[in-house]
Amino acid sequence: MEDNFEFEKTINNLWDKLDGWLDAFILKLPNFIMAILIMILFYFIARSIKKILQKILVYRVAQKSIQNISAKIAFIVVLLIGFFISLSVLGLNKLLTSVLAGAGVLGLAIGLALQGTLSNTFGGVVLSFMHKIRINDYIETADVKGFVSEITLRNVVLRQTDNNYVIVPNSKFVDNHFTNYSISTRSRIAVKCFVSYESDLQKVEDLVIRIINENFEQADDEKVEFFFTEFGDYSIGFMTRFWIDMIKIKQEHDARHKAIKLIKSHFEAEGITIPYPIRTVEFGKNTFDAKSEDDNQENN
Repeated sequence: MEDNFEFEKTINNLWDKLDGWLDAFILKLPNFIMAILIMILFYFIARSIKKILQKILVYRVAQKSIQNISAKIAFIVVLLIGFFISLSVLGLNKLLTSVLAGAGVLGLAIGLALQGTLSNTFGGVVLSFMHKIRINDYIETADVKGFVSEITLRNVVLRQTDNNYVIVPNSKFVDNHFTNYSISTRSRIAVKCFVSYESDLQKVEDLVIRIINENFEQADDEKVEFFFTEFGDYSIGFMTRFWIDMIKIKQEHDARHKAIKLIKSHFEAEGITIPYPIRTVEFGKNTFDAKSEDDNQENN
C-alpha cells in the first residue's frame, strides 16, 4: 500500500514538473520564435556580408585562399553575434556568460598551444593586405630571394631564379626586414673597373660618362656618376653609377653585362689599358746526377 502511494506521488510530481515546463514553454514561445527569426535574419546578413567582402577582396588581395578565409571569418563572426543576441532574447543570460567565459578559456588554451601557427596565420593576413609585397614581385630576405609565387595563411612561396621553390614562414616577413625590388620601376646600379697608372684619368672619366649616357637613358632628375675609388697594386680603380628600368633582377644583370662590354670595347679603341696582375715565377737550377746501367753494373 505504501509502495503504491509513493509511486503515485512520484507520477504526480513528474506531471507537475512537465506541466510547469509546458507553461514556461508557452510563456517563452514568443521569445523562442523571436530568437529563431533573429538567427535566420543574421544568417542572411552574414551571407550578404560574405559576398560583398569577397567582391572587395578580389581587387585588394591577389591570393584566392586569403579572399575565401577572410570572407568565412566575417560570416562566422556575424553568425556568432546573432547567436548571442538570440540567447539574450531567450533570457539565458547566465548561459551566455558561461559560453563567453568558456570561449575565453578555450581561446587562451588554443592560442598558447598553437602560438607559432597562429603567428604565421596572422602574418599571412597582414601580408595579404600589404601593398609592399605582391604576387610576382622579386624580393630578398636575409637568406633567400626570388619571385613571390604564392601567399598562404602559413607561408610565402618564392620561386628562385634557378626555378627552385623556397617556402618561407609568414612570421619571417612580418618580424624581419625584406627588400622588394619590384616596387620602384627605376633602380641605380654600379659598375667597377680598373685602368693602368699610365692612363689619362680625365679622359677615362669623360669617356665612361659619355658611354653610359649614350646607351642608358637617364631621367631629368637622374645622372651618371663617376668616382675613382682606390690606388691598387698595379692599377687605379673606378666606379660608375647610373639608373636603369628594373623590376626584375635579370634587368640588372643585362645592364651590367652591356656596360662592361661597351667600356672594354671603347677602352681598346682609345688605347686605354685595363691591366691585370702579372706574376713572374723563377725556378732555381737543380743539378741531377744521372748514371747509366753499365756504370751501375761496374760499381757492383
